Amino acid sequence: MAFAEEEPFKRVYGPFFVYMNKEDSQALWSDAVQQLSEEIKSWPYDFPKSDDFFKPNKRGTIQGRLLVQDRYINGGRFPYGNNAYVGLALPGDLGSWQNNASPPRNGPTIWEIGIPDRSAAEFYVPDHYPNLVNRLYIGKPEHKFRQYGLWQRYTELYPNQDLVYNVGVSDYRKDWFYAQVTRNIGNNTFRPTTWEIRFHLPFVIRGNYTLQLALASAASFTLVVRFNNPVAIPMHFSTGLIGQDNAIARHGIHGLHWPYNIELPSHLLVEGNNIIYLRQAKGVTPFQGIMYDYIRLESPGT
Repeated sequence: MAFAEEEPFKRVYGPFFVYMNKEDSQALWSDAVQQLSEEIKSWPYDFPKSDDFFKPNKRGTIQGRLLVQDRYINGGRFPYGNNAYVGLALPGDLGSWQNNASPPRNGPTIWEIGIPDRSAAEFYVPDHYPNLVNRLYIGKPEHKFRQYGLWQRYTELYPNQDLVYNVGVSDYRKDWFYAQVTRNIGNNTFRPTTWEIRFHLPFVIRGNYTLQLALASAASFTLVVRFNNPVAIPMHFSTGLIGQDNAIARHGIHGLHWPYNIELPSHLLVEGNNIIYLRQAKGVTPFQGIMYDYIRLESPGT
């Protein structure tokens, strides 16, 4: 957990109940199980004296059914969420609790890439290698990403130049690779990559634009964002080193969600053609990468 300087924090651990029974060896376990049943009925306890532990008369209850929809399981039907953990949190900034896929909005949309659904499934997933095929997913395009080794296709598709996406011309379903990964230059050597988003502005409004950038997964990745200058110092934005979910290596299409609201001063933009550089700061293994969820450029709010 991260805290600001002198930020107060406290947390209640417990209460703890220890039951010491005394029975013969055969009855010992049965007695403990029976006592467990009694303690469950007694929860939450009323004996703690701490004001930070809410007594039963200050707590509420929620009843109902929890259903989980997974588009990749059972044809998208709703299975019961048995044994699930449910977290409740106070209202806060997007990302303070992973329960809202809709990105915030500061102004009108200029352009957008992808669908804000916490997944990279809408982007281009390449064909599998014939010698690495998992036949379980043959004929199931919604499971195409589950094939092994797809990340290696990036170097084959972009052998000399990294991905360039032209807004208004490119189609993210065909032209945006599902994961930004390292480039294999041979001899088990990998290099970081830099993607470009190119777009045209007929005019620039004075004020702050906003780049809404959400990641669907990250693994040991530092994303550096620059506007119209690929070597600008200082850099215009950086995520810092993030991610340990390894969705790329485990043939997934999403992991932990990382939403970013990037302020873009208008003086960094020009009337006419503009470029956003999405640079991988460091990459030495094939599995250091990110998956994008959604990118949107907004003009200054009115």
